[in-house]
Amino acid sequence: MTVKTFFKSSFLLKGIFTLSLIVLIYISSVSYRHTAALTESSGLVVHSYKIHFELEQILSYLKDAETMQRGFVITQDSVFIQPFTADQNAIYKSYLNLKSLTSDDREQQANLDTLLQLISLRFKLMKITLQSVAADPLDDKQLEINIQRGKSVMENVYKQINKIYELETSYFKDYQEKYENEVIFTPIFTLIIMLFSLVVFTLSFFKINKDLFVLKKSNEKLLITTESMKHAEEIGDFYISQWNLETDEHIFSDNLFRLLGHEPQSFPPTFDNYVKFIHPDDLENVVSGIKKVETEKSGQLLFYRIIRKDGEVRYFESIGKFIPEISNRLYISITRDITDYHLGKIALEERNLELEQSIKELESFNRVASHDLQEPLRKIQTFLSRIPDDDKANLSEASKTYLAKIESSSGRMRTLIDDLLLFSRTTKSEKVFEKTDLNQVLETARQELAQDIDEKKARIQSDPLPVLNAIPFQMQQLFVNLIGNALKYSKQEINPYIKISSEKIEPADYPHFITDKNKKYVKISFTDNGVGFEQQYAEKIFLLFNRLHQPNEYPGSGIGLTICKKITENHNGFIVADGKPGVGATFTVYLPTQ
Repeated sequence: MTVKTFFKSSFLLKGIFTLSLIVLIYISSVSYRHTAALTESSGLVVHSYKIHFELEQILSYLKDAETMQRGFVITQDSVFIQPFTADQNAIYKSYLNLKSLTSDDREQQANLDTLLQLISLRFKLMKITLQSVAADPLDDKQLEINIQRGKSVMENVYKQINKIYELETSYFKDYQEKYENEVIFTPIFTLIIMLFSLVVFTLSFFKINKDLFVLKKSNEKLLITTESMKHAEEIGDFYISQWNLETDEHIFSDNLFRLLGHEPQSFPPTFDNYVKFIHPDDLENVVSGIKKVETEKSGQLLFYRIIRKDGEVRYFESIGKFIPEISNRLYISITRDITDYHLGKIALEERNLELEQSIKELESFNRVASHDLQEPLRKIQTFLSRIPDDDKANLSEASKTYLAKIESSSGRMRTLIDDLLLFSRTTKSEKVFEKTDLNQVLETARQELAQDIDEKKARIQSDPLPVLNAIPFQMQQLFVNLIGNALKYSKQEINPYIKISSEKIEPADYPHFITDKNKKYVKISFTDNGVGFEQQYAEKIFLLFNRLHQPNEYPGSGIGLTICKKITENHNGFIVADGKPGVGATFTVYLPTQ
């Protein structure tokens, strides 16, 4: 896996998402703790405020009672003592509220109990004072004592309230400090989580947007692929089917129905509905193949006929395979209409039989040419050779001419039969390739043509030739024919000169006839200074029995160059000819190095 592929992998994306989720949860939990602590601090502040409020209430009610007492003592008006009981109830209610607010603080609970005792004592003294004022006669001394005792108790009440105040104030300072600390950090964590969330959401947006774009493109490609497949099925005369072995559900592409002569999806896609179209003689073979698919869990190649809706018989070929990723439950098959191919194959087999028969007839002709035709020819040549020279001298001039023509015709007949047999051997021989040194082939060709070379005083010059993987005797025949052709069509007044050159070439430099650009070729040219030929005949001279001259001008059967062309074809090569009348000709052979 490349780095680029790794960063695009779903594993990395899932990891990033998981890590982001963990970080987000952590930051959220920290923020929650800070928020909870802030809420707790706020609650403690409110709690302290409530305690202060209730203490202020108690103190206020006590002051009201004191004021009521002084007013009654001075005026002895009963109006001043009417709220006395109400103040007591209000103080007790505040006390209960304080007890509830400090239920988890033993020290404050004890302070409140002491405060209640002092308040009760103060109200008891107030009650005694009020009773003393209302008594007749008034005891001034006792009143003074009660008032002094009341003041003393009231001072203790103040001290106790202050004690509760101070303790709660210390609590409040702690609460306030904690609250301020939480207030400082909570916005920071809130900002962090907001920024992180913003980054995650932004990245998620771009990622989702990108994925949506990729998904859109993928859907477009899928749509194009699906439509292309539909058209491909119609063009290629095939259809695709799916078979789920667990649910026994089948899915047939639309082209199946068309191939059967029906409208797409015109009947339920089931095997029972499909087998109705199979030719009765092939039904057993198809059912057997389907059973093998189920039992062996392997693809099967089926060949069978179907009968279309219109009664036409068509030939189908089906092959399929299981999808390993789906635990060998889904079987995908492609079925082609091979009617044209099958009928064409039958016609080709029939033509091959005819060709084999023609080959047999040609082989019979070769046997006749090599035995039956040569036998009377040998007798003619033998009887001609037995005519004494004296007898020939006694013949008339006309008889001598006829006899010479018979000898010439029998010689050409011998040459023609030998060349035909050689051409047949070149065409039919087994192509056994061996490492062949063309320099040795050239030397052997020189020895075979030594008599003609000496008679015409020919000069042959050659470049070093390569070693090729070739058919040795065919290479020998190629060199003999091309050199012999140059000797045959040489000028009478000039000694023949034959130049054989060799070089390796690039196929790209010869695009007009070398189509395989991956092969390496060697170019061997045979250039002579003979009579040459018109360039318009450059291709015709390679045709069987095609001659540019009359038999009485130059000997030969018109098969030699045809044999050369056949030899180059046997070696997957090419041969071309270039000529100029009165200047000479060049025959160039292109042979693959391997």
